[in-house]
Amino acid sequence: MRRLVAVLTLCLIGLAAVAAGPTILLAQTQEVAAGLDYEAWEPVALRAESVVDDARASTTALEDLRAEIVAWRQRFQQAQAANNSRTTTLRDQIAALGEPPAEGVEEPQDIVDRRKELQSQLQRAEAPRLKAEEAHLRADGLVKEIDAIIRERQTERLLELGPSPLNPAYWTEAVLDLRASLSRIVEETRAAWERPAQRSAFLENLPLTGLFLVLALILLARGRSWMERLTRYVQRDGKDERYRGLQGFFVSLGQVVLPVGGIVMLTRALTSTQLFGTRGDILLDALPAMVLSFFFARWLGLRLFSDDPTHGSLLGLEPGKRAELRLYSSLLGLLFGVSILLVGLGEHDDYPEASRAVLTFPVLCLAGLILFRLGSILHGNQSVPDAEEEETVTGLRARLGALLGRGLVLVGIAGPLIGAVGYNTAAMFFIYPTVLSIGLIGLLLVLQGVILDAYAAVTKKTYEQTHEALTPVLIGFLLVVVSLPLFALFWGARVADLTELWTKFQKGFSVAGVTISPSVFLTFAVVFAIGYAVTRLLQSGLRTTVLPKTRIDVGGRTAILSGIGYVGIFLSAIFAITSAGIDLSSLAIVAGALSVGIGFGLQNIVSNFVSGIILLIERPIAEGDWIEVGGQSGYVRDISVRSTRIETFDRTDVIVPNADLVSGVVTNWTRGNLIGRVRVPVGVAYGTDTRLVENILREIARDHPLVTLNPEPAVIFMGFGADSMDFEIRAILRDVNFVLSVKSDMNHEIVKRFAEAGVEIPFAQRDVWLRNPEVLRGISPAPEPAAPDDDDDTREETA
Repeated sequence: MRRLVAVLTLCLIGLAAVAAGPTILLAQTQEVAAGLDYEAWEPVALRAESVVDDARASTTALEDLRAEIVAWRQRFQQAQAANNSRTTTLRDQIAALGEPPAEGVEEPQDIVDRRKELQSQLQRAEAPRLKAEEAHLRADGLVKEIDAIIRERQTERLLELGPSPLNPAYWTEAVLDLRASLSRIVEETRAAWERPAQRSAFLENLPLTGLFLVLALILLARGRSWMERLTRYVQRDGKDERYRGLQGFFVSLGQVVLPVGGIVMLTRALTSTQLFGTRGDILLDALPAMVLSFFFARWLGLRLFSDDPTHGSLLGLEPGKRAELRLYSSLLGLLFGVSILLVGLGEHDDYPEASRAVLTFPVLCLAGLILFRLGSILHGNQSVPDAEEEETVTGLRARLGALLGRGLVLVGIAGPLIGAVGYNTAAMFFIYPTVLSIGLIGLLLVLQGVILDAYAAVTKKTYEQTHEALTPVLIGFLLVVVSLPLFALFWGARVADLTELWTKFQKGFSVAGVTISPSVFLTFAVVFAIGYAVTRLLQSGLRTTVLPKTRIDVGGRTAILSGIGYVGIFLSAIFAITSAGIDLSSLAIVAGALSVGIGFGLQNIVSNFVSGIILLIERPIAEGDWIEVGGQSGYVRDISVRSTRIETFDRTDVIVPNADLVSGVVTNWTRGNLIGRVRVPVGVAYGTDTRLVENILREIARDHPLVTLNPEPAVIFMGFGADSMDFEIRAILRDVNFVLSVKSDMNHEIVKRFAEAGVEIPFAQRDVWLRNPEVLRGISPAPEPAAPDDDDDTREETA
């Protein structure tokens, strides 16, 4: 009951939020519709059309123009809902007047005038919506055209063939360009120091610079060792086993936070001197990102490939391979940081394409080599799962690990090769997104382990129970879904692409004229949840307070509760559909077409469902009844929509379709009351006084406590059998559920009374005659004399 009340309260809060949403949206819509300036939009649209036609603007300018158009498009979309209530009212008024009469049929003039007036009002009311809809379509088309131009440029850039970094003619120029950038950093610093104003600022900020520098030195010199000691202490000497994993994870984060914090302090110290120029600022800005990349990759390698069994068992690697993979992880982070610095310097100093290719190619080759080695280890470590492991988590992990390993090997080979040919952009597109992707995959694996540790700590379950639970799996799946936009960004998707996808998701999709959007789904879910909670609450109240005080039997109570449940769920669905604004009339044709196929495919299910409703209404059987159907006999334990569960006397459950109970022959032994008849057959030997037997059997039946005396028990002389004269006791019992025990008691009493009266109960006897019994004793039979020949007889007669 408390849980139902809690669910009902949460649903009411959600309904209030859902109900308030449209009101707020309507107010915003009216405000937007009233404030739209189409004169200001027209120059923006014309300029965008001109830019799209020329297709010469830079990508940055296109992105800025796109953002401006998207803002207008959003305002137009909100304005499309203007005057919805008014237009609905006008349409209803026009419909109330009826259709115009056919030609030749006169209509009252006041009705004609009123219809024209209402149609004129409807046109005026729909004008803002139609104008906003036209402008929205125009803006949406421009956004799509700009996106197409940007994607085309990205594709051309990706497939552009540039200078090969293997050409020695470019090496000297690339080294000189890098040397010139570093020299300019030194020259800018020297020139700043020679200016009196810069020296004065340096001296004024010297205490702050010293403070930052001291903090940086402390964090860089001792921070990592402190965190490693604390991590080992938590993992080794933690008092509570359940919290050790969580403690180890949060403490290990210090291995990233403290060194990166030290580098940030160092950059703040150098920046506070005000002695660095623009190129120096590029170096200082890239330094924290480089350090973060390195230490994060190092931390991730330690978490994934730790020598601690609780972490190292994740991929089942040998200790030597774990150490190798930790080294590769750190190197990948370092190489990624170096690439950030090189790209920043190249863009600022506008390096030639050849110099950029030469400077970044060694980094690409090293990253490709590491990816190749990493993929080889992962692919070689995964054994082929057997038939039993194929459908388990181990088998899935083995298949995914092998697939990931093959992919890394392919990228590690293809990336440097296409870079060597001259496709430097394509090589970077393959290498660096792969590095970021495997880093994100590793982070998801680490977070999944943290989720398991947190779940075990909260629920106080064991390690095996935690890995078998569903909740951590669902949370992990949610993390994967949330990380999908990051994977998309790594592999070239723009933020604008993701926002466009989110806009389409919020707008929803149409199915046969019915728009399904997140707000519609949320409204439907909340209203249906409220209706379902109210139905269950009503059922619980009737079951515990009202129905026990009535004279309705158990079967009737069950039927009432089941009927309330079906009606409540049906009404909840209707209210939810209506509240969500889903118009099912447009689905009538589709539903009619589908109903034919569904009718054939679900014929038996629908038949059982209707039969279940008939059983609940007519109640030919109820829970607790003893019935016989289809050769099965037992007690009815549950009547559901599709089937009925019968518990046999062997304590087994038999599921009987409801259609069999409605259309078949059912014997209900306890329908209405528990009175039933018992039959006890017995035979006596020929020559016995039949009246004596009749009196004895009648006394036995009368003396049993479960036999009713009204009507009197009867003893029937059934007839003459092959071996006995057959009698049968027929008696009415107060409770037919004890028919077997009554029959057993009467049989015991019959044996006792017949023995006292000298009445014989015959049994079949058979005489067995054996031919050639000497064969059974092992004696050979005597040979029979030979028959005389016919010739001998003839000779004797002749003599």
